[in-house]
Amino acid sequence: MESQKKNTPKFRPNPSLKLMDQVREVLRYHHYAYRTEQTYYQWILRYIYYFGGKTHPNTLGAKDVERYLSHLATEGKVSASTQRQALNALVFLYRDVLDKPLAGEIAPVRSKRQQRPPTVLTQSEVQRLLAAITGKHALMAKLLYGGGLRLMECIRLRIQDLDFGQGLIFVRGGKGGKDRTTILPKNLQDELQRQVQAVKVLHHQDFEEGFGEVYIPDALARKYPHAGRETGWQWVFPSRDRSFDPRSGIERRHHVLESGLQKAVKRAADQAGIDKKVGCHTLRHSFATHMLENGVNIRVLQELLGHADVKTTEIYTHVMARDIRQLQSPQDRL
Repeated sequence: MESQKKNTPKFRPNPSLKLMDQVREVLRYHHYAYRTEQTYYQWILRYIYYFGGKTHPNTLGAKDVERYLSHLATEGKVSASTQRQALNALVFLYRDVLDKPLAGEIAPVRSKRQQRPPTVLTQSEVQRLLAAITGKHALMAKLLYGGGLRLMECIRLRIQDLDFGQGLIFVRGGKGGKDRTTILPKNLQDELQRQVQAVKVLHHQDFEEGFGEVYIPDALARKYPHAGRETGWQWVFPSRDRSFDPRSGIERRHHVLESGLQKAVKRAADQAGIDKKVGCHTLRHSFATHMLENGVNIRVLQELLGHADVKTTEIYTHVMARDIRQLQSPQDRL
């Protein structure tokens, strides 16, 4: 198997295309997510413009990449994760597009990694926040809190990811491409089932109009060519209108945009008089903290959140409420 991989010819972009068209061609050949495609494209453009906009990256190398990344840290004041994202884009450019892997170790000035405790709402604040959100966004916000979902994990839920019988949510392709299982709150099941029924009606209407197919990953689409028209693959939270896929040009119904939920949560925080900096991820932080306060084992919580390392989960131990009145001083043991 390994020898077969070594003998597989590497994909070469069309040399007659302009550089950025080659970048897009290679990204799509390797089936990068559309968001990743947009991000890498922008970072590569910024890198080119940093060197005047006319210098071809072929004439630049590892030291130039190092210089640009150092500029991002010292002048741009970007975060460590943003600097790492830019590095990934440039490694991709040189390795997969230009076929000139960056030689040697790149050691730019590193952005400082600042570990701040997460913003967490009390259960009372969560109730006030959720009460101030209406419509479909209210259900989505309750899922963020009730299952500890990330924003895009909620947005990208499909009907088959909801297991009402077992009370579970299956998260497919979460952060890092990982799958996991988390809790489907009991008091949301009726509302979710009504949402699913509404999606089925909408799906039927699309069929009547000659549509009804949703996007599914390329490999699955090849293996199961009719899966995109099946009910189970439909988005739990579809967009109101159909739109054209920016890659294939096919008209289909996409999921809702995340910006709508983000704005709804921010607006609700203001209406509820919550002065903390509140966003969609605050609900996930609050889920984790309240689970620990309720006595859930940290290893179990790690699995629910999809953290690769328990140290990431341990940050919530610093913000959970503790009743120190029940603790005994060592002096009392003397």
